[in-house]
Amino acid sequence: MARYRDAKCRLCRREGMKLFLKGARCFTDKCAIERRNYPPGQHGLTRSKPTPFGVQLREKQKAKRIYGVLETQFRRYFHAAEREKGITGENLLKQLERRLDNVVHRLGFAASRREGRQMVAHGQFEVNGRKVSVPSYLVKVGDVVKIRPSSKMAARMDENLNAGRGAVPQWLDLDAAERKGTVRSFPLREDIQVPVSEQLIVELYSK
Repeated sequence: MARYRDAKCRLCRREGMKLFLKGARCFTDKCAIERRNYPPGQHGLTRSKPTPFGVQLREKQKAKRIYGVLETQFRRYFHAAEREKGITGENLLKQLERRLDNVVHRLGFAASRREGRQMVAHGQFEVNGRKVSVPSYLVKVGDVVKIRPSSKMAARMDENLNAGRGAVPQWLDLDAAERKGTVRSFPLREDIQVPVSEQLIVELYSK
């Protein structure tokens, strides 16, 4: 299972904005953007004017980093979005939102998508009563995502739920008492609160 293993804060600095990749740390003064709001590397302080291609590339990189996927997998999502009916860019974001690691994060069980990915990969959740340990699993309408009774990270998930860092989107329904969430519908574009201009990504891949 390929994943980015280097420093996560460098990714936020490269994009010039908080991507909330490290959970609670991103809400403190220790956040890299708060301390060094310029790109990493020895030439980071000398920003150059981006080209049109550079702007499109940055949007694609930003989307990849927010959802924690690498290039090959992201390209597969894009090609699948092209084959679906509707607007390609919106279809792309909707697919990324339906990933199980993102759903776990959106429900509040995980402080970040990275933590959600770890929890899913370690088999802490079940979908419709069956254990699922694939972070890229795409949920469907009616799916019930629940913490497994034998989970060793239940206390951590309760802590994240009590922190209340964000509202649960309308396409999901959370039952905190039962430690479960239900997929009410597929996400709409207005439900996807990520700072990404998907049209630029479509333009980049259309060249």
